[in-house]
Amino acid sequence: MTTNTAFAVHQIARPTGFPTAEDFTFAAFPVPRPGPGTALVENLLLSVDPYHRGMMDGGEDGFELNTPLEGRSVGRVLASRDPGLREGDLVFHRAGWRTHALVTLGVDGTRKLRGHDGVPQEAYLSILGGTGLTAYAALTRTAALRGGEDLFVSAAAGGVGTATGHIARLLGAGRIIGSAGSAAKVRHLTDVLGFDAAFDYHDGPVGEQLAQAAPDGIDVYVDNVGGDHLEGALDSLREYGRVAWVGAISTYHGDRSPGAPRNLFEVVHKSLRLEGVLVRNHTNLQDELEDFLVPHLRSGRIGTDTTVVQGFDRTVEAFLGMLRGDNLGKMLVRIGA
Repeated sequence: MTTNTAFAVHQIARPTGFPTAEDFTFAAFPVPRPGPGTALVENLLLSVDPYHRGMMDGGEDGFELNTPLEGRSVGRVLASRDPGLREGDLVFHRAGWRTHALVTLGVDGTRKLRGHDGVPQEAYLSILGGTGLTAYAALTRTAALRGGEDLFVSAAAGGVGTATGHIARLLGAGRIIGSAGSAAKVRHLTDVLGFDAAFDYHDGPVGEQLAQAAPDGIDVYVDNVGGDHLEGALDSLREYGRVAWVGAISTYHGDRSPGAPRNLFEVVHKSLRLEGVLVRNHTNLQDELEDFLVPHLRSGRIGTDTTVVQGFDRTVEAFLGMLRGDNLGKMLVRIGA
């Protein structure tokens, strides 16, 4: 790429089932110049996330075809006519899936990064980014996890899952159990991330495997999958248990309305609470999240837990790989060196 040319990923077709590379194209455009109140940012890191899959189907809140896709990004200000941003500032914004963007401080989530010494850039799109904020809100607000309580996390080797495990341990959780999609990921959860137990959901019914891993039950479930995982968790939850429902990976490429779990009445029978988690409703917790986690990042007690793909031209490849579960932790794309 040249200094005068920028590139963006466009969606050019609606996926039928699992997306393919043919649903996207790379488009070139002139590097924009900042106007009054805007700043030109060169993106350094891009996030590819499960929620992108749902938005690719279109609709009121979905992506438009033949336009740059939206996504979380960390970039550096190259030129600014925004009084709140200066050349060289690092910013978080949502005009990702492109090499350059115009942003305005405070608009669409754009904020200047605090730039903590000893914290890598990857952290701002993983444990200190939307995935970490989702996990933190799910545990501290939605589920109100208390010290000593037992937790189950589905898709535990992904971005939100790994962040949930770290934060729950720091909050004093009791036993932490995770599900994942391969034996290697199960070993990563127990041997590297310190989960007390984990299982591969391919190895048998989720409910049965969870009951074996947590014979005395669980208090909190952070759900990234839905479907049989939610059904299994409802059986294992103790009285007054809580479900923080973050996502439903099991429905992303097929039937979006698979029906309620067969045991949904357990919510009534056990006085359970089930509540959805939308990170956009918890942006006020960002500074609290960073104050809580940065000391542990600096000490090495927790890591960023990222899989980083090098090169903007591999953005679509990284996205499809994330949907296949190729990543450990958060999947990111680094642009340039």
